[in-house]
Amino acid sequence: MTAEMVAPAWMHTQISAEQYDSWSEEQCAGIEIVDGMVVVSPSASKRHNRLARILANALDAAAGPDWNADTDFDVRLQDVPLTNRRPDVVVYRAETIDLTPTRPEHVLLVVEVVSPGSETTDRIVKVDQYAKAGIPFYWRVEQAATGVPIIYTYVLDPATKVYRDGEMFTGAIKAAAPFSVTVDLGTI
Repeated sequence: MTAEMVAPAWMHTQISAEQYDSWSEEQCAGIEIVDGMVVVSPSASKRHNRLARILANALDAAAGPDWNADTDFDVRLQDVPLTNRRPDVVVYRAETIDLTPTRPEHVLLVVEVVSPGSETTDRIVKVDQYAKAGIPFYWRVEQAATGVPIIYTYVLDPATKVYRDGEMFTGAIKAAAPFSVTVDLGTI
């Protein structure tokens, strides 16, 4: 006899913002909502989490008092249909730390660390969603086979709501925008 996994009913129906907002933090962990549908994200590797944390710490230190950089929380891109993304790193207005949900107008920069299984989403889908939501900067960290990360930066063209290529860094980041920050990710 084989045991069959049965998906919870909420995985088969669209979730509204009101429904999602009533869920506990535990229910929301490890998922994103895209067009009202739950998308389950696999657990990240230790390397992925370390890259995100080191980058968030460096961005937080460089951002000054008006901005915070943190990991592992939702950004509400739209209410209907509900789209919540959980970027690996988010730089957001310090004054909004207690506001929930975090909205695009609170956010300066989102960073995604690409992992096996998230390549298309991080390279294509999220880029478009973050741009359309009006988030000014997007960084994508690729975990190269050499072990030295490659960081691609993008800057929003507010007129077209499309990102244009910014700087690219291998290992060490020495960025001037959205503010001056230097961090070495090549030794991880």
